[in-house]
Amino acid sequence: MTDFRSSLGGGFFGVALLALSAGSNLVLAQAKSANKDATDCAPVASWVVPAGKKVAGTEIIARAAKQSVVLLGETHDSLEHHRWQLQMLAALHAVRPDMVIGFEMFPRRVQKALDRWVAGELSEAEFLAAADWDAVWNTEASYYLPLFHFARMNRIPMLALNIDTRLRREISAKGFDGVAESEREGVTRPAAPNIAYLDYLLPIYREHEREGKKKSETGRDDPDFRRFVESQQLWDRAMAQGIQRALERPGRPLVVGIMGAGHIKHGYGVPHQLKDLKVADVAMLLPWDSGKACGQLVAGIADAVFGVVPLVAHVQQYQRLGIRFEMAAEGGARVLQIEKGSIAETSGLRDSDVLLEVAGVAVKQTGDVVAAVKRQAPGTWLPLKVKRGSEMIEIIARFPAAER
Repeated sequence: MTDFRSSLGGGFFGVALLALSAGSNLVLAQAKSANKDATDCAPVASWVVPAGKKVAGTEIIARAAKQSVVLLGETHDSLEHHRWQLQMLAALHAVRPDMVIGFEMFPRRVQKALDRWVAGELSEAEFLAAADWDAVWNTEASYYLPLFHFARMNRIPMLALNIDTRLRREISAKGFDGVAESEREGVTRPAAPNIAYLDYLLPIYREHEREGKKKSETGRDDPDFRRFVESQQLWDRAMAQGIQRALERPGRPLVVGIMGAGHIKHGYGVPHQLKDLKVADVAMLLPWDSGKACGQLVAGIADAVFGVVPLVAHVQQYQRLGIRFEMAAEGGARVLQIEKGSIAETSGLRDSDVLLEVAGVAVKQTGDVVAAVKRQAPGTWLPLKVKRGSEMIEIIARFPAAER
């Protein structure tokens, strides 16, 4: 990967936000002392380069415009992170209107919906339905709609970078070689992970590994852990391939990737796969919640971070069951993934269950499940008719009472 620190005299570029003047300062990271006031690390509205030096805003923008790929990280449920991404897109587009925006949030199969949205052919509701948003992402759409509208307003192509959850789970269960090449959605074998990436993923895996196995027993060579790593890398590889293909468009546009910060940090995920695909001029930029411990702002975590207000929990306005699903060919909605600690988990739903009826109404399309759950009042029960293998069972999803 290109060493931007040397090209900037020890610093790295960021992108000046429209709300800042061109000469706004790039603040140096001071993460050496764990006792230092956390808010000094990345003050709100300030750029920070770990172990870097000040760079004028005009030079920041100029350097950014010369890169092939800019990756903008996020915490998915942080509205402030998405506001930062929007301003980043606006600043970049002002200099490089030849832009393509790739999104982790969409699987490749819904690319046509993205094309029609950018072309102005769909309303918001039609777009979210055609993109199967509630089933494949199921995060508050209003957080992302300003990004989608920005692309539409400026006729910037939007790319679906992801793969279906089913493929990731299948790779996690069987390993890369256990899934037929014809079923891998064109994703090639990921570049091997380095030891640092394995050490980064291991504690994450331990928090989610199967019950009955002591977390401390799992090591780097654990077969289940290695399959988990392969599934993560498949996701990273798929997004890297989508970005690489976008660079092959006429004029080699600037490709901006919108994705979770975990796919960017330390260069372990998507940047690692891009490097394997011979794409080296990649920028890793992250929003940084002010107040986060300075010790986390280590060299290499990103090329630059921008201070934003701390993540504030969103007050949920409707109920969530906590599943990702797809419509099954034989009818009903097949559960692909159950969120840890969700109502679905506590109610006894399992992966691969097929929801046939919700509140006595047959499930014929994605919206049937989503609408039924959103209508559910706090403190009430939602009956589900479920097919599990060849067995038909009844499950009651119990929604907790509203907090006072």
